[in-house]
Amino acid sequence: MRLTTKGRFAVTAMIDLALRQQGGPVTLAAISERQNISLSYLEQLFGKLRRHELVESMRGPGGGYSLAKLARNVTVADIIFAVDEPLDATDCGGKQDCTRGTDGRAGKCMTHELWSTLNRKMVEYLDSVSLQDLADQQRMRELEQATQARAVRVAHRPAAGSPSSALPC
Repeated sequence: MRLTTKGRFAVTAMIDLALRQQGGPVTLAAISERQNISLSYLEQLFGKLRRHELVESMRGPGGGYSLAKLARNVTVADIIFAVDEPLDATDCGGKQDCTRGTDGRAGKCMTHELWSTLNRKMVEYLDSVSLQDLADQQRMRELEQATQARAVRVAHRPAAGSPSSALPC
């Protein structure tokens, strides 16, 4: 069991959209370029996201995509399930036919409940994380990076009146 690129890319693209939509609709080409995700792949994902009413599209000049709901009302689970991403740790897909007895009848394997519980916990967790949470985390990361970059520039700036400060740039 693992999250495939379909789910990862959908969540990443939705974070990008949430971060930039205040400026109007966001084009898939722009998301593609910023996130290094194939444009045709994004088109497929956003078709599914639109059908699940997580995004809206606007055609024409200045068109693109925007969130159909407030970011705080969209969960990671909503996004994952919208793009048909299965999250299942069981071998049987929840059908409880994980093992066959000597009589040939299907039944649950010894670890079925363990993996079923993991499935529930995963969905609970993904349902507890909103798109707004992820966008806020990304904004904080970008702010921290900008602050660190400024600190590095200031630390390497020559002091006023030093010989190197008189050199042309």
